[in-house]
Amino acid sequence: MKMKRVLVCDDDKEILEVLDLILRGAGWEVTTSEHVNGIIELIANSNPSVIVMDNWIPDTGGIIATQHIKSHPVYRSIPVVYSTANDNINQLAKQAGADLAIGKPFDLADFEQIMEQAYLLNKK
Repeated sequence: MKMKRVLVCDDDKEILEVLDLILRGAGWEVTTSEHVNGIIELIANSNPSVIVMDNWIPDTGGIIATQHIKSHPVYRSIPVVYSTANDNINQLAKQAGADLAIGKPFDLADFEQIMEQAYLLNKK
């Protein structure tokens, strides 16, 4: 069975630490980043099955970073879970081109379910 790998991009260190703990406990190999500078290189180095993308993240922000991913010929099929505390999360996720969205704060069970959905979307 293919290893489940995730790249989590969020500028909040506490969120990164919590998600790292949760996802590792659920059997994921986790890479975290507090920025999206060089997002394509981050993906190339971590080879994720799924990407979790925060909306407000340095430097370009989650929308532009997700658009870069979704326009890349090699990486566009990697599912992106868009995450934000904004009320208009579905609109932001759609604008970004993300596959799924989850609002912050989120319920742990909901997050785990979204991650499994995202993993099943992976076309690799």
